[in-house]
Amino acid sequence: MTIVLRCVVAAALACAFNVHAQSAPPIKPGLWQVKVENDGGQQMPDMSEHLKNMPPEQRKKIEAMMKERGVDMSGGAGGMKICLSKESLDQGKWQAEQGKCKTDILSRTSTQWKWRSVCTDPKAESLGEANFVDAENYRVINTMTTAAQGGAPRTIKSTMRSKWVGADCGDVKPIQSPKTK
Repeated sequence: MTIVLRCVVAAALACAFNVHAQSAPPIKPGLWQVKVENDGGQQMPDMSEHLKNMPPEQRKKIEAMMKERGVDMSGGAGGMKICLSKESLDQGKWQAEQGKCKTDILSRTSTQWKWRSVCTDPKAESLGEANFVDAENYRVINTMTTAAQGGAPRTIKSTMRSKWVGADCGDVKPIQSPKTK
């Protein structure tokens, strides 16, 4: 997987939020349209367009891996689709955990959650904030610092806007954390 794709996927998913059964976020289960913007307010590249430029074998492998984890990267216009089941929401698994991370909750209200994550694989630190507009809209702001190529620290700030599409996820599986080894 290229570093650009890793950063985009990490920015979208590595809100590293696997809260242990404290309470479910105040959002509906079902299919969600997710769009990620970088710190300049520009939408992230359409992942389906980025994938089209890859060799077919590599593209199929990445698409299958992401779809198996509950992420359909063919959302178009810089977006993707994810399925959040009632069970994943109840278990606090509404954001996929990326890598080996330890997450500390900094604060939590009915409309805003804040956290700090430290990951060892890939090595990164992030500060995140989820703002729940209503049961069908939420926004996650994430600032992640990681080592770029050459070892220099790189900070990526992203905003993920999520809108509920409907209760039926169709062929998109509920989002799942990667299997830990």
